[in-house]
Amino acid sequence: MAETELERAEKRYAQAKARLQALRNRAATEARKLDTRRKVILGGALVDLAGRDASAAAMLDRLVRNLPREQDRRAFVGWSPGDALPEDRAQDGAGAGADLGSAAASAQPGQGA
Repeated sequence: MAETELERAEKRYAQAKARLQALRNRAATEARKLDTRRKVILGGALVDLAGRDASAAAMLDRLVRNLPREQDRRAFVGWSPGDALPEDRAQDGAGAGADLGSAAASAQPGQGA
């Protein structure tokens, strides 16, 4: 049977609607990736600063103590801002903060990072 004009139009409409949803999903994914990248960069900068500045270290300690979820606070048990991994410091001499930021900076959209 030949497709009617109405059926063809409905098919085109469904395809266009699917393309629009795919574009919306892609935009939302990119926005989430950028948000995560910003958080990693700022977190790394804060950890780096806290390793050099006592008032920043105190602020970071307050932030950790006031995390609302117990599971998040547990991730920091026994940790302090000066506890960067040895290879982080050896790599560029700037500590963990620079490494976190550079790792996020190297992640390009669409590369699964």
